[in-house]
Amino acid sequence: MTTGVRRRMGVEERRQQLISVALELFSHRSPEDVSIDEIAAAAGISRPLVYHYFPGKQSLYEAALRRAADELAGRFVEPREGPLGARLLRVMGRFFDFVDDHGPGFSALMRGGPAVGSSTANAMIDEVRQAAYEQILAHLGISDPPARLALVVRSWVSLAESTALIWLDGRKIPRAELELQLVHDFAALAAVSAAYDEEMARILLDILALEPPDGLFAELVVRLGALAPAPAPAPPPETVPGQRSPSPWP
Repeated sequence: MTTGVRRRMGVEERRQQLISVALELFSHRSPEDVSIDEIAAAAGISRPLVYHYFPGKQSLYEAALRRAADELAGRFVEPREGPLGARLLRVMGRFFDFVDDHGPGFSALMRGGPAVGSSTANAMIDEVRQAAYEQILAHLGISDPPARLALVVRSWVSLAESTALIWLDGRKIPRAELELQLVHDFAALAAVSAAYDEEMARILLDILALEPPDGLFAELVVRLGALAPAPAPAPPPETVPGQRSPSPWP
């Protein structure tokens, strides 16, 4: 009878395995609820061996956060082809794929989890936000954004993050609707800013010039137009006292 022999892993390979195992566990439960013993059991090694590769759960947690942050930042990478609205919708689809698959891990990454106060964890969070910010600017073809555009993009990145965190608490709104709404939110933020600033108005016009008539931004205009009240009927023409109103018949 032949018995299987467990292959011995190298140091870096074992570290990466532990990070993968920890990230998987953190993705389904809050990190504070996951023990080193569970991580060791899932990896098929002893508890002391986990400590051989990582000083403690905090360091393993931060290594898992590092991988999650890199993966999340990569979700904002999108070929610069086609209308901006369609590009943003694809980005939001990949972003919510990550949120959906790694709910507790995403919450821990954005809220800090047990790493509250950790400069390493905070730096990772800032890196994700900065990567998203830079990707959006790249899609706009602007490397040195004016202050109002920088405000719009950073506000939108923050909005996407907070929307995802709220959505995770019960998933009460269909995900596809939120993805589309966030694309429309970007257009709305830009439009409001354009109403106050000529430079933003030019940027917005450049964006809209590349959008098809049936594109996502045009859909927002249609939706908003449907909310406008119908115009009141015109009053009948006044007549001179004593004069008969004109007959509608020939």
